[in-house]
Amino acid sequence: MFDTIVLPTDGSDHAEVAAETGIELATAHDAAVHVVSVADTGLLGGLRLPGEAASAEDAMRGRAQESVDAVVEAAEAAGLEPTGAVLDGPPAEAILEYARDVDADLIVMGTRGRGGVHRMAMGSVTDHVVRFGDVPVFVANSESSVE
Repeated sequence: MFDTIVLPTDGSDHAEVAAETGIELATAHDAAVHVVSVADTGLLGGLRLPGEAASAEDAMRGRAQESVDAVVEAAEAAGLEPTGAVLDGPPAEAILEYARDVDADLIVMGTRGRGGVHRMAMGSVTDHVVRFGDVPVFVANSESSVE
């Protein structure tokens, strides 16, 4: 049913739950797994961290790479051969573009479960991916299970 699954991660607990769900689905369907994290560096404009030689962009990319590496390691431990990538740009747009590029059958991602005014004010990467993507999206939370 699924040949290619994209697992976006930001290193949060919600993304970890989604990654576990995505890994279970990939194992059950013998699917290829693509783990991605997005460094939205466009908002930083060359900002440097106080007392640091590295730019904030480098720090952001480093955190994104750590998030990808953790999920890749978990997928490998489950017997999969995942691909990992750090993407640049607005997160939802980068995830959707990547999913199109790899001809994904499914995107599995987490949500913080925010709603109401907070969601309207802050926006939601998951919400944007669900609304504007042309790939099915499995939205996982701490209650999700593929059993």
